[in-house]
Amino acid sequence: MFEETSKFNPNIKLYMFQTGTLKTKLKYIKMNQSNEDFEIPVPWFLIKHPEGDVVIDGGNAIEVAIDKHAHWGAIVDAYDPTMEKSENCVDQAKSVGTNVSDVRYLIQSHLHLDHSGGVGRFPNAVHVVQRLEYDYAFNPDWFAAPAYIRKDFDKPNIHWKFLNDRRTDFFDLYGDGVIKIIFSPGHSPGHQSILLNLPQSGNILLTIDAAYTLDHWENKCLPGLVHSSSDAANSVKKLRKVAKENNALIVTGHDPVGWLNFKKAPMFFYE
Repeated sequence: MFEETSKFNPNIKLYMFQTGTLKTKLKYIKMNQSNEDFEIPVPWFLIKHPEGDVVIDGGNAIEVAIDKHAHWGAIVDAYDPTMEKSENCVDQAKSVGTNVSDVRYLIQSHLHLDHSGGVGRFPNAVHVVQRLEYDYAFNPDWFAAPAYIRKDFDKPNIHWKFLNDRRTDFFDLYGDGVIKIIFSPGHSPGHQSILLNLPQSGNILLTIDAAYTLDHWENKCLPGLVHSSSDAANSVKKLRKVAKENNALIVTGHDPVGWLNFKKAPMFFYE
């Protein structure tokens, strides 16, 4: 079933989008490093699949482009978003022919403010998130609280599907091997990464924030914001094994240099 669906289906495509950038300090991205200015991309992803389109995160919410201070508050002092209103995930999805009502799933890697911009924007989507992450987002530790903008995800009429850490690890979204969700905690308690298998491009591993940057992927630093350093290190170890076994292309979460190397939507895509 996997071979038939993934290898030979021309209708499966991966689009890599960006909802602007965050201007920050290097120490907030790479733990214990300098106070120099550092600007990072804010990616999100769309997968076209014959069973229904899938959004992965949604980047920054559109409200960030309208009034970042009103929406994010004081965290703008540490993570200052630069985003045009047109860069919101709904308009970008429409730019590649996606009808927002037809999006079947929205996978939330985690619920931090630069990833929760898609919640509730696709009215018929089932929102797939780790139960650990969902519960923590409503009652985070003090040091993590600014990273969760509750009005982004605490909305009525959201259809949530909860995964349960290692019990649902490598959850196969459509049962065809194309989209597998991997439990990768550390950056946040319920973080998850995504392994894709595309017809021509093969395996692509979206580490999301399990590895912010290639330095983190290569065990040269920890992320600037971390819930558990040991979990973060173990998740990178786990994902490196997955990448090796699947000969996967690695896409880290916010690496400004690495991000330049990928095909960008709407003009380009992976298939």
